[in-house]
Amino acid sequence: MCGVAEVKEPCSLPMLSVDMENKENGSVGVKNSLENGRPPDPADWAVVDVVNYFRTAGFEEQASAFQEQEIDGKSLLLMTRNDVLTGLQLKLGPALKIYEYHVKPLQSKHLKNNSS
Repeated sequence: MCGVAEVKEPCSLPMLSVDMENKENGSVGVKNSLENGRPPDPADWAVVDVVNYFRTAGFEEQASAFQEQEIDGKSLLLMTRNDVLTGLQLKLGPALKIYEYHVKPLQSKHLKNNSS
């Protein structure tokens, strides 16, 4: 029982601090244009927005790698396949899914939205 409480406590504290940071980083004027607590353009995401995006997408364990490496939205949009597969030190399976189903589509959407 004591071990379970110790596991839950550290997990809940970082989430609380992420929520607090997210509120502090969002400016009052931008709040109306937020999508799921993040600015709609990934280039405007803070590190906590990137972390929350991957947590929401089901990559709870891997999200911490983005926080440790301080990957914000601009950095995320610059990442190559090799960066995700080797630079974050993730297991290959999740790293491939993160790049193919999340990073690459976010990059394509950003380029499409900013090329017009």
